[in-house]
Parts: sequence; C-alpha cells; structure tokens
Amino acid sequence: MTELGVVFRPQLPPERLREVVGVAEESGLEQLWLWEDCFLEGGVSTAAAALAWSERVRVGVGLLPVPLRNVAVTAMEAASLHRMFPGRAVLGVGHGVQDWMQQVGARAESPTTLLREYLLALRALLRGERVSTDGRYVKLDDVALDWPPAGPVEVLAGVTGPRSLRLSGEAADGTILTASTPPDGVRRARRLIDEGRASAGRTDPHRVVVYLLTATGPDAAARLRAELEAEKLADVPGLGVAGGAEDVAEAVCRLTDAGADTVVLQPTADEPDPEGFVRFAAHQVRPLLG
Repeated sequence: MTELGVVFRPQLPPERLREVVGVAEESGLEQLWLWEDCFLEGGVSTAAAALAWSERVRVGVGLLPVPLRNVAVTAMEAASLHRMFPGRAVLGVGHGVQDWMQQVGARAESPTTLLREYLLALRALLRGERVSTDGRYVKLDDVALDWPPAGPVEVLAGVTGPRSLRLSGEAADGTILTASTPPDGVRRARRLIDEGRASAGRTDPHRVVVYLLTATGPDAAARLRAELEAEKLADVPGLGVAGGAEDVAEAVCRLTDAGADTVVLQPTADEPDPEGFVRFAAHQVRPLLG
C-alpha cells in the first residue's frame, strides 16, 4: 500500500507549524515531512514540536545535513525522539547543500566518505552498540548511548548521485529522493541502491521516499511551471503535477510503479493555503490510491 505524506515547507514561518500539524492529525494524513534548509528552520526542534502536538501522524525530517552535527549528537537527538514518540519519527541524513555547508565552514572535501562513516556510526549507536572509530571525519572513542531506542529504527539517506545512491543501499535503511526525480529517475535510483545492497550482502527492506512537486487550484499549472523554471528543471519530462485529485493520484502511482514506497507531496513555495493542501492530500488524493 502506498504511503502518502505532505511537506511543511520551511518557507512558512515556524509558528505556522502547529496549525498544519493539527490539520494533518485530524484529517488522517499518514506522514508530515519537515526540512532543515539553511537558514530557515531546525529539523529536530520542529520534529519534536510536531510529534508533541500530535498522537498519530508520523513525522519525517528529510534531511539533517551531516557536516553540521557530530554524529553522537544526532544519535542522542534521534534516540530521544524515538523513545518519547515510538514508531513515529523518521529521520534522514545527507550531504547537505554544498554551498550552504561552505557558508558555515563545514564543507567536507569528500562528502561521500563523510556520509559513509556517519551512517555506519549512527546506525551502530542507535542499535545500542558501543562505538570506537577513527575515520577521516567521524572519530568516536568508546561512545554508547545511555538511552538508546527501545527497538530497531530506520536511518534514511537523502542522496542523488550514483555513488551516494549505492552508498545508501549499502549503509542506510532507506533513501529519500528529491522532487527533481521523475519516474525514470526512481527506476535508476532503485537499480543503484540495489547494487549497493548486493555489495553489502543486505537483504533487509529498503524504503524509498520520493517528493512530488504538486500544485492544485485554479492557478496550479502556472505556479508549478514557475517553480520548475526557478529551479531550472522546466525541461525535465515527468516532473511535478498540477491539477485535481485524480491528476495527483496518477502522478503518485507513476512514482510507486517506478519503485517508490512513500510519496510526499511537496507544495510550491507560494502555496496559498497549506492547511487546505493537507486536507486535499488526505481527503481527496489518499482515497484514490487504494
């Protein structure tokens, strides 16, 4: 069964989050996703608030940039969320936007090496293991969480390039793909992820989450086109969807047929009614997905 979510985009001020969470909870939306884009809103703080303001909806963060945080801090934050809100937090980590990482003096010379070391250490810490490692970037000396999660938790990787997609298959529990990924891109990503999984001998499930840029309402096509042009993606076939519930559901199905397990509707940055967008996803799109 397809899992459906919606992004609360950080172009909205953080004080808007509580109302959107309330609508997501009452409407039956399965997942609400948050971003930690520089320099807008913090991923862990907003996730903790969203989880505290709700009882059922799952809250994802896609993603936390690994150059910004020591892996032990991320492990403590993740473990705390999972213990306080069992089964409801979904955390993704990734390279981060390299220009932003440069701005804050955190850009890594080898982002892929950093992410590999980070994923291996983070997943080990969240399993309750005591970790010592002396990598190029990740260095831990006899570190273990006093309050690890009570059970297994997923760590997803938000990645795009071939090397990073193979790494996600090898070292993560799932992959987050951006809204610049059309159905054919999902298929290519799945192949690369599976290559990484095979190289590591992994046979456990690997979830793929894909964002889908979505616009609805009378000016939907114009808003979608403007955002794709702003992102220099207007010439990529199969990106985004504008229209009513049936149009959106068909676009979701194209992504799931290509290999996505979860599709997260990403409103345009100028979406005029974020709460209405959540209701649209939950009440009109979700019933069409089966």
